[in-house]
Amino acid sequence: MASTEFSFDVVSKVDLNEVKNAFNQADKELANRYDLKGTAAKIEFDEKELTLTADDEFRLEQVRDILFSKLVKRGIDARSVEYGKVEPGAGITVRQKVTFKQGIPQDQAKALTKQVRDSGVKVNAQIQGDAVRVSGKSKDDLQKAITFLKGLDLPFPVEFTNYR
Repeated sequence: MASTEFSFDVVSKVDLNEVKNAFNQADKELANRYDLKGTAAKIEFDEKELTLTADDEFRLEQVRDILFSKLVKRGIDARSVEYGKVEPGAGITVRQKVTFKQGIPQDQAKALTKQVRDSGVKVNAQIQGDAVRVSGKSKDDLQKAITFLKGLDLPFPVEFTNYR
């Protein structure tokens, strides 16, 4: 076999189209929920984040639960959802921002590359922007590395892309 290198990227990203679909489903459920009719409960979506609004913190919790259930059904990992703090809104309402983590933070990427090196699998791991590239001489080693990474309890969801 030639000395070719095989590689794949470890990334952490959220499909914003699925977030939009979950938002649309949650918005429909909000409109039809009997206990939330006539209240200020609503969800707003603007490109990369959601804003939840409600009359009080109890109703805000209900709106958050509705949204979270729709996100999970659409395949959005709970570890990639980040809730901001509850803030007073217009009038007597409260609101909360919901953002989605994109990419692997630098400090966590360093820890991930160290774990891959310490695993004993014959691969190299390098940080490339907000992703980690894992490369090796054999596809079997890459498969072992993927299995190892799937077994880790990471604070962010991972996907494997650019498998070559």
